[in-house]
Amino acid sequence: MTLFCLEVVDNIKKFYIMTKKLVFLFFPIVFLSGCFSSPAREVSNICHLLDEEVSWYRHAKATEKKYGAPSHIILAIMYQESRFDSDARPPREKLFGVIPWLRPSSAYGFAQAKDNTWDWYKLKSGNSDADRDDFDDAIDFVGWYISQSEKLSKISKTDAYNQYLAYHEGHGGFNNGSFKQKTWLLDIAKKVDQNAKKYKKQLDQCRDQLDSNRVWRFF
Repeated sequence: MTLFCLEVVDNIKKFYIMTKKLVFLFFPIVFLSGCFSSPAREVSNICHLLDEEVSWYRHAKATEKKYGAPSHIILAIMYQESRFDSDARPPREKLFGVIPWLRPSSAYGFAQAKDNTWDWYKLKSGNSDADRDDFDDAIDFVGWYISQSEKLSKISKTDAYNQYLAYHEGHGGFNNGSFKQKTWLLDIAKKVDQNAKKYKKQLDQCRDQLDSNRVWRFF
């Protein structure tokens, strides 16, 4: 074998070894990225969150375009429900006031959707593989639910206050006025409305910056 051929073979071997190292370094990152959860967080400025979670902004825009539901209202509902905690669940009840017992409902994930409501969404939306702890599925669910509230309860998609009441009580409960005697719930709905208005004002100021953000992240 000529000296030239030996050099070519040697370079191929070096390239192969380097490629294997890169694969072993990169594969765990990609594989484990799906294992990390999003913890609960306090959000005073939605622009800061969406600048950090770039893909979330992309999904928020897509959901708004798909359902006509304002992203600031969707995000305000999600914040109220889970503080953007992907694994959020209702706290367990206490047996005899001490022993951790059953949870009051099956609500889970970013949107705190219950099992039967999530199954309804998957059936009607066609998103059959949706997971409640995936942000893109959860935000699509909230946008879809807001559109259902417009159809089934005649609530404007821009009415954050009543949209949240219907989200919490369900369309049957909202239509029957189940929320009227729940002063604590009415107060929460006011907070959602206030946050939605704040998020809208903030997004109006940073939308151009977020639109120009091209730093797509793994996590």
